[in-house]
Amino acid sequence: MLSILRAVAAGLCAVALAVPAAAQNRISITTGGTGGVYYPLGGGMANILSKNVPGLSATAEVTGGSIDNLKLLNAGKSEVGFSMADSAYDALQGNDKFKDGKVAARTLMVLYPNKMHVVTVEGTGINRLADLKGKRVSTGSPGSGTEIMALRVLEALGIDAKKDLRQERLGAAESANAMKDKKIDAFFWVGGLPTAAVTDLAATPGTKIKLLDHGEAVEAMNKKYGPLYVADTIPANTYPGQDKASTNVDVWNILVATDKMSNEMAYQIVKTLYEKKPDLVAVHKEAQNIELKHQARGSPIPFHPGARKYFEEQGVKFAN
Repeated sequence: MLSILRAVAAGLCAVALAVPAAAQNRISITTGGTGGVYYPLGGGMANILSKNVPGLSATAEVTGGSIDNLKLLNAGKSEVGFSMADSAYDALQGNDKFKDGKVAARTLMVLYPNKMHVVTVEGTGINRLADLKGKRVSTGSPGSGTEIMALRVLEALGIDAKKDLRQERLGAAESANAMKDKKIDAFFWVGGLPTAAVTDLAATPGTKIKLLDHGEAVEAMNKKYGPLYVADTIPANTYPGQDKASTNVDVWNILVATDKMSNEMAYQIVKTLYEKKPDLVAVHKEAQNIELKHQARGSPIPFHPGARKYFEEQGVKFAN
C-alpha cells in the first residue's frame, strides 16, 4: 500500500512540475503610451495569444513607443513590439537613434497606417505649421516614433524644433491634458484613427480642435529618408467638432520581433493573430487594416521567415 501511495505521490509531483513548465513560454509585447492605439491593440493581442496558443503567456507593456520598443527587443527585454516602419528601417540600418547599434528587426505583420496629427485649438492663433514658431509645442515623448517623424516634418518645412519652438516632449495623453490646461499651444502625434487622447481633447466643453495641414512635407521627407511616407488625409469629423479634412503624412505600423525568435514561434503568433482578427477589431477598429494585400508591400524591413511562411500559405506573393 505504501509503495502504491508513493507511486501516486510521485505521479502527482510530476504533473505539478509539468504544469508550470507548459506555461513557461512567456512573451512581452511592447506597445506605447496609454492614450494611443498601440497599447489597447497590444493588450488585445496578448489576450488572444494567451488564450489560443498552448503554453504561451503574453503580456502588453506600456512604453515610450517605437524607438523604445526596438531597443528593448535588441536588449532581449521583450519578444514582440509595435513600431512605425520608418523607425524599424532606421534600427535595421543603424541610422539616427540607432547609431550606437543596429537592431536585427524582422516584420511579423503589417498592421495599419499611422497618421501624423498636428493638433491645436481655436484661440492659439495657429492656422498653419509656420505659425508654430515661438509657440509651446510638444513633438512627442522621448523614445517615440512620433518624435522622429515630427522632427522630420518640421525639417521638411524649414522649421528647427530646438531653435524655432518652445519644445516639449510629451506623449498623446499628456499632450492632450497639457492643451486642456493651456500649458502648450499645439502637439504632434502619430497614430491610428481615432486616437483616444485626441478624441478626449476634442470632446472637452468649450474646446474646438484644429488639425494643421502638412501633407506637402512628404516629398522632402522621402528624398532624404527613403520612400517611407505617403501623403493622405484625416477625414472631417474623425474627431468631435473637426469640420475640415486635414492633409497629413502617413507611415505604416508593423509588428516586429528579432531574428532570434524561432520560426515556429513567429508562425504561431502570426497565424493566431490573423485568424482571430475579428477579436482584434473588437478592441480597436484600426485592426480592420490587417489585410493580406498590405503584407507584401507595407514593410521596408525583411519579414521573419516564420511569418513569411504563414503569409505565403495564404497566397501572399513577396517581391524577394
